[in-house]
Amino acid sequence: MIIKLIQPKMMMRPMDTRLKTRMAPSLALLTIANIFHGDHTVIIENENIEKINFNEVVDIVGITVTVDVFHRAAEIAKVYQSKGIPVVAGGIHITAFPERAKEYFDVIAVGLAEKTWPNIIRDFENGRLKKIYWCNHEITGGEIVSPGYHLIDTKKYLYCNIISTSRGCPFRCDFCYNSCEAYKTLYINRPIEDVIADIKTIGKKHIMFIDDNFIGNPKWTLEFVRAIRPMGIKWNAAVSANIVDMLDLLDEMAISGCESLFIGFESLNGNAIKNVHKNQNNIRKYEILVEEIHKRGIMINASFVFGLDDDDVTTFQTTLDWIVKNKIETVTSHILTPYPGTKVYDEFVRDGRITDFDFSKYNTANVVFKPKNMTPEELYNGYIWIYKQVYSTKNIFKRMPRAHKQRVAYFLFNFLYRKFGRATEKLCELITYEKVGKIAEKLSYHL
Repeated sequence: MIIKLIQPKMMMRPMDTRLKTRMAPSLALLTIANIFHGDHTVIIENENIEKINFNEVVDIVGITVTVDVFHRAAEIAKVYQSKGIPVVAGGIHITAFPERAKEYFDVIAVGLAEKTWPNIIRDFENGRLKKIYWCNHEITGGEIVSPGYHLIDTKKYLYCNIISTSRGCPFRCDFCYNSCEAYKTLYINRPIEDVIADIKTIGKKHIMFIDDNFIGNPKWTLEFVRAIRPMGIKWNAAVSANIVDMLDLLDEMAISGCESLFIGFESLNGNAIKNVHKNQNNIRKYEILVEEIHKRGIMINASFVFGLDDDDVTTFQTTLDWIVKNKIETVTSHILTPYPGTKVYDEFVRDGRITDFDFSKYNTANVVFKPKNMTPEELYNGYIWIYKQVYSTKNIFKRMPRAHKQRVAYFLFNFLYRKFGRATEKLCELITYEKVGKIAEKLSYHL
């Protein structure tokens, strides 16, 4: 059987370049591919990189769907359906909001691929495909399948050294997909030996762990970082702000090679944090958290969400001042987006606050709801303003890390990825994304 797996073209935000679309391949599609590798022929196409070959002979198609590419996914499905080829839709948006997807796709896969796709392919072979397949989350960490790293065309991406150590998150912030019904009980770690096997398969000295929350189970994380310490790797991960209360773990992470941490600060307003039930955040400890991380020579990628109900027009200047004062190395900012299936979405629909149901705009760069304390224009303009201010030449130098070992990585990201991303994009097209990624890693981490 020939199975084709497709990643639709993403919706670019104002600050994005093609570097964003070429950052890394889809682990979701690589995982599905590895489930069937050896038994079936699996083709992976990423529309961000190449045109979809609609004329290729295939038996069944799978599409991974985020909310902003939903319409494009439906268009792709329609082409294959017109040829009599069944289309399966899965991914985070489908899992969170499956009902609307039923009319556009032949099959809906809700939840983890390991518990849905084998049944889909079995039923397809037997001529009895069902409309919807559910993962009930009764899965052990050992059942999680490693991605098919051997299937990656490495020339097409900046980084292919991406690994997931877990599924889900123990927290249920209202604006996050983890607040939706399908994810509310999901959090599981993989066996440490399986993750280490993936590190060895990749064969790189720099690893990006792309979990929702790398410290969701601190006991597991402590055991894991101690296990990888002898490997001498450099690594990055995303953690929750409550790591401020786990300084012994932070010590072990630093010793084992941690170079930077992505943290969802989201807001400097305590009421805003409380109202979206981000209980793991204590804004009174934010500066202590930053100090403790920096003290250990680790950089911070801080995430902020603008448009929460306690935000007003002063939020942007206040946040910028805090970012610069605390020398936050990297900032990822978002406009609050009511992802379908989340608690925020349900609340906004109930209260009539959503102004635009065009899901292609749900990429955290558009205002699709009525903010409480500012106009939609003020929210959008503030979002653009703070991005430009954070990555102005003046503020890049003001935020320069105190730790000398981090400065090369810091300037490479701030200038070559953010400020002059379009020039870097042209360089990648000239010498391949893979080579540019390797050069950046070598300079940043002395590999």
